[in-house]
Amino acid sequence: MGPKDFRKDRRHFYPKPAAKTAEKAGRPAGKPPGRREAGGEWLYGLHAVQAALANPHRKLGRAALTPRAIETIGEQLLKRVQGETLEPGAIDKLLPAGAVHQGAALEAWPLKSRDLEEILAEPGSGGRRVVLVLDQLSDPHNVGAILRTAAAFGVTAVVVQDRHAPPQSGALAKAASGALDIIPYVEVVNIARALDQLAELGFWRIALAGDGESSLAEAVPAGDVALVLGSEGAGIRRLVREHCEASAFIPISKTVERFLHRQEPSTDKSVISPANALESSCARYFCGRSASHCRSSSSCGW
Repeated sequence: MGPKDFRKDRRHFYPKPAAKTAEKAGRPAGKPPGRREAGGEWLYGLHAVQAALANPHRKLGRAALTPRAIETIGEQLLKRVQGETLEPGAIDKLLPAGAVHQGAALEAWPLKSRDLEEILAEPGSGGRRVVLVLDQLSDPHNVGAILRTAAAFGVTAVVVQDRHAPPQSGALAKAASGALDIIPYVEVVNIARALDQLAELGFWRIALAGDGESSLAEAVPAGDVALVLGSEGAGIRRLVREHCEASAFIPISKTVERFLHRQEPSTDKSVISPANALESSCARYFCGRSASHCRSSSSCGW
């Protein structure tokens, strides 16, 4: 008889570990204390938080607020969430470094994209409908500023490409100053296809570009219009521009130019912000008023 093989008995020396329990210390497994639930995002800033609280389509979590912010927002809006009273420094620790929260932070989930045709089928004021189409803008501050301007001028909807738009982050919501929850925000797979859809619905499509064929004043028709804004660097893509009936530039006076343009350090090239271009175009060509007037007036007809 040969020597005994003790490898068969190793199971006696290395017992099978006990199964992990589904719950630990009274909380669901896999959910560390103090963390946000998966998919949630901290929105911050009084206007962003107030608009999200007032939006019935928003899924909300908890709120972190200073006593002053609670007083400003009001009990009515805060009924939707479980609020926690904190000092500003404690709220700082919940947010990215440098976030200007004004004493208000709110856990919220991204808004679900709406169908463009459904939005355009809703009864409106009877005036001109304007849809903004953002072709791969990636800076959340730029997109937020565009949303803020769009809300000020009563834009019907803002369309972005789902894979190349910034996420609905706290930075975007703060820059939008509440407009993310006011203006219909439509995420589409294909920008060119969305422009075709707008054309079928009677929209005149205009690409805003520095080398446009005419000024925006000359290109804007009497009816509904879709304004296409390109990305911060490359501008509007060739295929997207080919799906527009016209391209237009925005004439800017030398005085205004100093405020709207910035210098790119690497190229020393003068670049206009898409948000400033939009504000300038809305104020000068759609209603002939200054942007500051339109922000403080509800009588804008377009």
